[in-house]
Amino acid sequence: MNLNLTKPICFFDLETTGINITNDRIVEIAVLKVYPDGREERKVWVVNPTIPIPKEVSEIHGIWDADVVDKPTFKEISKEVYNMIKDSDLGGFNSDRFDIPLLAEEMLRSDVDFDMKNRVAIDVQTIFHKMEQRTLAAAYKFYCDKNLDDAHSAEADTNATYEVLKAQLAKYEELENDTKFLAEFSSRKKFADFAGFITFNKKGEECFSFGKHKGKKVEDVLNEEPGYFGWLLNADFPLYTKKVLTAIKLRNFNNKLG
Repeated sequence: MNLNLTKPICFFDLETTGINITNDRIVEIAVLKVYPDGREERKVWVVNPTIPIPKEVSEIHGIWDADVVDKPTFKEISKEVYNMIKDSDLGGFNSDRFDIPLLAEEMLRSDVDFDMKNRVAIDVQTIFHKMEQRTLAAAYKFYCDKNLDDAHSAEADTNATYEVLKAQLAKYEELENDTKFLAEFSSRKKFADFAGFITFNKKGEECFSFGKHKGKKVEDVLNEEPGYFGWLLNADFPLYTKKVLTAIKLRNFNNKLG
């Protein structure tokens, strides 16, 4: 089964130095770009993360410090990666909670103004968990009857994710072959930022999801406690979260001027 696409979609997977979105770095990124006419384009980058790769992490994905010492940094490849995905929707396995937030951090650190405007994201893991509750390797076996021999290789995981989504569409009649439907179906709770520090209330207004101001409107807190904004910008929050907070503050300022 082919995906019913109105624009390209880029399936991608990251291998990293760890699972901390703010502090960890990409060591490998694989992208499979699928076009509406069915054409496929593939690219894999091995990346020097500029920080040590912990031994226990290297033992999982098989990429060691010696493998990346002569590789380009993410900043050096950031524009090439962005040019490949900039016109596309995104797809991945656990991508909404990890891969997209971490990719956004790397892009912003590289001065590439990445965001999710005018694109949707399909998280194949969420579809799988809603339907079957398993891992990628189990999903690959369940839906495609194949063994994922190279699990934790970014390219193998990327290709498996694409195959699993096509198999899911073939298996479940309730799934529509439409990227917007699949993005909505595979999404969890809506957040204004990737990391989940800013959520939406029933009126669609941004609210804090943590700390002493949990549940309060961001706009109200920034008005009533101006120093809180400065603390947030200097604290250890993801760059994309800070970007969203700054946009809210500027929007509020412009509304007051208007």
